[in-house]
Amino acid sequence: MPPLSLEDSSVFKQMGQYGHQNIVFCNDEETGLKAIIAIHDTTLGPALGGTRMWTYKTETEALQDVLRLSRGMTYKAAITGLNLGGGKAVIIGDSRTDKTEAMMRRYGKFIKNLNGAFITAEDVGTSPKDMEYIRMETQYVTGVPETLGGSGDPSPVTAKGVYMGIKACVKELFGNDSLAGKSVAVQGIGHVGENLVHLLREENAKVYVSDIDEERLNTVAKKYGAEAVSHHNIFDLDVDIYAPCALGATVNTETIKQMKCAIIAGAANNQLADEEVHGKMLLEKGILYAPDYLINAGGLINCYSEIAGFSKKRTMQLAENIYEATRNVLQKSKTEKISTSEAANKIAEKRIEDIKKIKASF
Repeated sequence: MPPLSLEDSSVFKQMGQYGHQNIVFCNDEETGLKAIIAIHDTTLGPALGGTRMWTYKTETEALQDVLRLSRGMTYKAAITGLNLGGGKAVIIGDSRTDKTEAMMRRYGKFIKNLNGAFITAEDVGTSPKDMEYIRMETQYVTGVPETLGGSGDPSPVTAKGVYMGIKACVKELFGNDSLAGKSVAVQGIGHVGENLVHLLREENAKVYVSDIDEERLNTVAKKYGAEAVSHHNIFDLDVDIYAPCALGATVNTETIKQMKCAIIAGAANNQLADEEVHGKMLLEKGILYAPDYLINAGGLINCYSEIAGFSKKRTMQLAENIYEATRNVLQKSKTEKISTSEAANKIAEKRIEDIKKIKASF
């Protein structure tokens, strides 16, 4: 679905395009909190999604981001078989300088007022410590530190799911899922990216890493025996797999023209700048794309496991199921001659519609 123009400030028009149920604007002058909570769909259960803190250029840009992200969470929960709906939140501001305990606790009160319709977790710009502050005001938060009975950092589970998605794509193209000798360019080496690099190097893949933080880039490259490359040159690499693990929209008209990879499979959300247009471009160019909301679902699985009380072993087993889920999407894409993003959407939408019918029959 193509994004609306940032100049279009009609909230209801944007809600209508994405099919959202509810949007909550949170404003608190004392703490400087300016946040938007978007609840997309609750057919399968309460909306669960992370809270992102980012320096958006405009409030309209923040709104569009939270709408796209929350819709993705609905599809992510549906395609991975979780009994959760889709939601997301964004806080407008610089997480390094603007964020305070008071702000996060005030934000927690807004979540509390939604009475369980939205459950949050960490995301870009927020941390387990922030979730701890939110937990002081509401029970509707996951990803709190393990010392408080939570599941802690979800990054290892997210990375595991991405790793399984990569292996499923390699199996599709090369006949077996071994990554030994395969070349992978990992763009963005935050917590998830670094965990992914670790898994890839354990299987003896050739790994290139790129990040805007040069100090971290060199540290991670040295630690895992990966090759550091400038973020300006990431699309010039002739690699088997491109794994975007930073912010979204890195797969667009210009970058697709540059790409020499056979597979795109990474942890970033909303990797396609335009899902329909760029999904078709990848199909036509013969690049196999693993839908981001499917293979990066490990973080959501981790949060769901915390709510359900699952063990770490069970959580990792659920993340490993992403392998077969990815294989199913690739098979549907191949059989119906449609993009993998469209195939994933169809599978997710069918589950939601099936559950709606069941609920309507009671």
